[in-house]
Amino acid sequence: MYKYSGKDWSQDDIERIRALIVGLPMALRAELARQVCEIFDWRRPNGQLKLMSCRLAMLKMYRSKLIELPPARSVFRVPCRTFASAASDLQPHMELSIKDLVDLRLEIVAPGKPLALWNEFISRYHYLGYRIMPGAQLRYFIKAGDRILGVMGFGGAAWKVAPRDRFIGWSSEQRQSRLPLIVNQTRFLILPWVRCQNLATKSLALVTRRLPGDWQERYGYRPVLFETFVDVTKYHGTCYKAGNWTQVGLTQGRSRMDRHHANDQPVKSIWLLPLTRDFRRTLIGHPPIDPPSVLQ
Repeated sequence: MYKYSGKDWSQDDIERIRALIVGLPMALRAELARQVCEIFDWRRPNGQLKLMSCRLAMLKMYRSKLIELPPARSVFRVPCRTFASAASDLQPHMELSIKDLVDLRLEIVAPGKPLALWNEFISRYHYLGYRIMPGAQLRYFIKAGDRILGVMGFGGAAWKVAPRDRFIGWSSEQRQSRLPLIVNQTRFLILPWVRCQNLATKSLALVTRRLPGDWQERYGYRPVLFETFVDVTKYHGTCYKAGNWTQVGLTQGRSRMDRHHANDQPVKSIWLLPLTRDFRRTLIGHPPIDPPSVLQ
């Protein structure tokens, strides 16, 4: 049995993929991935094929010499340059009061120039920098009037986190099928020239109310739990504690792709926030009869 992209693959599965590739000698990798998704009915909760996960799984199979693949049509590399333009340059110091921000709101980042600006802010001012986020994701600007005060990014949950999984109480099988119902806050940045007490906590409250509906509109299902990871060497997670998030433990200092237990990453505290009252019931596979209501 093999595991790639969070899915178990038997030897018979590998043989079926080999036969498919032999039977479609002119197919490109993208088309092969689509065919594999169809064969194994590998879909997201909204019914869409898990094409990117499948392409990654097949690439790993290829690198493990389990299958052959046609030559890649193009070589894709994650950009390593630093994003920088005048639009994201440092601005004059801004001292604000949360009580005066009556028009504080979140705005979904649209493709094009808004997305480029979001990337620049993260690249220049977030300590983790810019990385391409695979899979389901949403990005927000934190705005008051026409001023951008900060940015947030959300994506898929970490595959396996022992303290989180104990907190939920689910089995490995339940985790594999229900993991998309957890959304990870991957980036959170108040811009460095903005000084506003409680802005971070208020922004978290706004996104708690806003994101579940946005996620459902875009992906066809509603998440029931937030997670995030805070580098304990840099931050205390104060805004999460003030926002009623729960710290459930610490990571072991390994990256998501660490197969050799190198422990080469900073230890991070793990914070969770339920988005529904019945989140555990939903995550262990027994959703309530009525749609769960978002906690206010």
